[in-house]
Amino acid sequence: MNSETRPVEPVAQSTETRPALDRFLTLLLSVTCALAVANVYFVQPLLGSIAQSLQISPGLAGVVVTATQVGYALGLVFIVALGDLVNRRSLMISQTLLSAVALVLAGSAGQWPLLLGAMIMVGMMAVLVQIVVAYAATLASAQQRGQAVGTVTSGVVLGILLARLVSGVIADLAGWRAVFFVSAGLMTMLAWVLARTVPSTDIDRLDATYPALIGSLFKLFVTERTLRTRGILASLIFAAFSVLWSSMVLPLSAPPLSLSHTQIGLFGLAGVAGALAAAKAGRWADRGSGQRTTGIALALLTLSWLPTAYAQASLVALIVGVIVLDFAVQAVHVTNQSLILAARPDAHSRLVGAYMCFYSIGSALGAAAATQVYALWGWVAVCLLGALISATALAYWIWIDLMAGRESGSRP
Repeated sequence: MNSETRPVEPVAQSTETRPALDRFLTLLLSVTCALAVANVYFVQPLLGSIAQSLQISPGLAGVVVTATQVGYALGLVFIVALGDLVNRRSLMISQTLLSAVALVLAGSAGQWPLLLGAMIMVGMMAVLVQIVVAYAATLASAQQRGQAVGTVTSGVVLGILLARLVSGVIADLAGWRAVFFVSAGLMTMLAWVLARTVPSTDIDRLDATYPALIGSLFKLFVTERTLRTRGILASLIFAAFSVLWSSMVLPLSAPPLSLSHTQIGLFGLAGVAGALAAAKAGRWADRGSGQRTTGIALALLTLSWLPTAYAQASLVALIVGVIVLDFAVQAVHVTNQSLILAARPDAHSRLVGAYMCFYSIGSALGAAAATQVYALWGWVAVCLLGALISATALAYWIWIDLMAGRESGSRP
């Protein structure tokens, strides 16, 4: 039997009553994810304005995206695991308030190093998304866990899309700094709503010190095969995802297209297919179709770069490429999380944090590579880079699937 689909023994719950994951709470958690992840992505359409305002090169401005991802990686290692140790409700509220502070600092930054520091903090607090996913997975039943993760993750997709659109509109109307201040206000209001409505739960809380908790996070990389294989896939698919979204603004804003922030942000709406994938992929994983979903999605991801390469000649081709790429990435992402969380119900926060470390590494490398490749060789070279990364992910999936089949066949 494939290690990614093996039955999981039930884990004994504490005697505490499990709060219900009803529709309202699910919607609120989805909105929370949307606003939190928006803080990571709304800076991408603003790179040109930031470069001009702070008098730095466009290539150097791309480091702002990388700095945010570095902060995100730090948060994944040192913050997300706390969800298995402390009250997740209190942790979510604290992160939301600290996000507001970081956003104000970013919007007020007058020099590039100060902006980088603030964006690292923004990235660290944005791991609120993973705390929310672990919280939803804990409250959901085993039969609905994939669906719950998919529904909450659909909020992440919508947050990414709205981040680019809304930030472009606000930047055109009031400048790039206003984007940070508006987001800070939204995070402050969200903290108030969470404090008023989210139930508190200490289900499956660990009795461990913080150093021991962080140590156990790294042990998961060694002991959980599903985490390793799915984590490598995550690093590859999000490297490809970041290659597109971190560099797409550069050819669209340059002549002959010369699109505005708002027009560039509208391209994010083409990725609404990703939200549909996030909502459905969890159900497919619950039904045992995680492997098949992954293979089909990775093939689509690789093919998506062909129409994307014609972006400077046809905006319709770019839209097609964006739709296919977002659908594929989110389908794999939700399937990954559903399978990983099913492997160890007693370690949801640590598993999500460990998995998303792969995501953050891939995203940071993709963003850094894409801006440099574009500066040296142009848009077609960027698309070749994305296609190569996507094809590598597909080849890796084929390899692990073949290995799993051989292991299954060798058993008596």
